[in-house]
Amino acid sequence: MDFDFSWLLWGLPIAFGLGWLASRLDLRQLRIENRQAPKAYFRGLNHLLNEQQDQAIDAFIEAVRNDPDTSELHFALGNLFRRRGEYERAVRVHEHLLSRGDLSRAERHRAQHALALDYLKAGLLDRAEEALRKLDGSAYEGQALLALLAIYERSRDWARAAEVAARLEASGQGSFASRRAHYLCELATQADDAAAQRLLREAMQVAPAAARPAIDLAALQRRGGQAAESVATLLRLARENPAALPLLARPLAQGAAAAGRHDDVLQLLTDAYAQNPALDVLEAVISLVPAGEARAWWARHLEREPSLVAASQWLAQERFEHEDVHPRVQRALEHAVKPLVRYRCAACGFEAKQHFWQCPGCQTWDSYPPRRVEEL
Repeated sequence: MDFDFSWLLWGLPIAFGLGWLASRLDLRQLRIENRQAPKAYFRGLNHLLNEQQDQAIDAFIEAVRNDPDTSELHFALGNLFRRRGEYERAVRVHEHLLSRGDLSRAERHRAQHALALDYLKAGLLDRAEEALRKLDGSAYEGQALLALLAIYERSRDWARAAEVAARLEASGQGSFASRRAHYLCELATQADDAAAQRLLREAMQVAPAAARPAIDLAALQRRGGQAAESVATLLRLARENPAALPLLARPLAQGAAAAGRHDDVLQLLTDAYAQNPALDVLEAVISLVPAGEARAWWARHLEREPSLVAASQWLAQERFEHEDVHPRVQRALEHAVKPLVRYRCAACGFEAKQHFWQCPGCQTWDSYPPRRVEEL
């Protein structure tokens, strides 16, 4: 049977036409999808600029569905979930990114960092620590180390905090000597006396001008019956860091008599008060002078500073014409003075009766000035 070539002549144009039509349909569908993805993306940006996070999330979800391979959309969506407190959804987005095999090394590190932030915000510190440690050697290593430092401080893991602070300082992230000294002081509070003294002396070597190691060491020496060594430690700090003298004044005065250094300490405190009339230094001076001279010292302070604290102390020893009113007046003054004798954090404004090395409010180190609220 002979083959009819006329069918071939008709079939080739038909096949070509069908192929051309299919390609046009594919191109049209691709153009529609490409138009939809940018539209959804820009709609999400517009909602973000208008602070409409719910609508922005809906738009970004639509954009991700239209273009699931675009990592930037996933990052935007994950960050939005985190900002809204939807940490579980943010974790799923960033874990999905990390599961992809087509991510570049830089994008993988970025996704790992975003995942660590999700865990941090959610309070999952163990998972955050694990995620942050995977960023060693990446462009996010410095940020990861700072986050790890915050985790170890929060969990009071002072040994690891000291290790991370040393790494940060070695990498050129700035000076962490003061923080490292604080960590050693914290470790000293958990050790026996011999180990505590060794840790505190190490802290003094790390940060020679830091006040806390010397103050803590002096207190430890005083409790151990080493009065002379305690006063010598504080006097050394007073020479190296005169600004810390208001914090040293009271323990110096307390140990002066036992160490046989009454006159030396009194002279030091008197000279310091003459240069800088701090209330704590004045109180230390008054504790070392005869009782009858206290009122004159408070009056002298009032000549230099308009201090309600000093006025209250002076009036406490004054005799009134109507003596029965005196206790009530004194009680009112003491009530008014209470807020003025507190310490205030320079970072967040948190006030406390005692001086803190780390603010209980904002967790900032060394944010409490050594002077009280009235003197600021």
